[in-house]
Amino acid sequence: MPHAEGISADSPFAIKRLGPGDAEHARSMNALFGNVFDDAESYASSPPDDSYLSGLLASQRNIALLALAAGKAIGALTAYTLQKFEQARSEIYIYDLAVAESWRRRGVATALIEETRKIAHSVGAWAVFVQADYDDDPAIALYTKLGSREDVMHFDLLP
Repeated sequence: MPHAEGISADSPFAIKRLGPGDAEHARSMNALFGNVFDDAESYASSPPDDSYLSGLLASQRNIALLALAAGKAIGALTAYTLQKFEQARSEIYIYDLAVAESWRRRGVATALIEETRKIAHSVGAWAVFVQADYDDDPAIALYTKLGSREDVMHFDLLP
C-alpha cells in the first residue's frame, strides 16, 4: 500500500485517499467514526449504498482519508472543498477526524491533517479549517499546534 508523503515506508500505518472503488473502506471509515464518537446511530443506522458512496468518493471536492495499519482502519478524516463567493478561491473544511483509541498520540491525526494540507495546496485552496468542541482538550491541543485559533460560535439551523 502506498504511504502518504511524509510517512516513511517503515511507518506502522499508511494514509489512503478513498476513491470511487472504495465503498468498503468508506464503510470502515464510518464504523470507526461511529465507534470513536460513540454515535453508531448517526454513522450506521442508514448506511448509503455503493452507488451513493462511489459518486461521493468520485468528486475531487470531497476528501475521505483512511489511516490503515495491517489493513485495518485506525484513523479517518472527511473534508469538503468550499468554493467562495467573495473571491475566486476555495477553502477546505475538515468535518470529521477520528483515531482509534489504541492509536492515539502516535501521529495518526497529524498525518491525516498533513495529507489534507497537501491536497489543499495541490488544488490551490487558501485555507483548511476545523472546529472543535470546547471540552475536547486533545483536539484543541492538536489544532493549536498545527494552526491558529479563532473563537467563533457555531449554530445548527434546521431546514
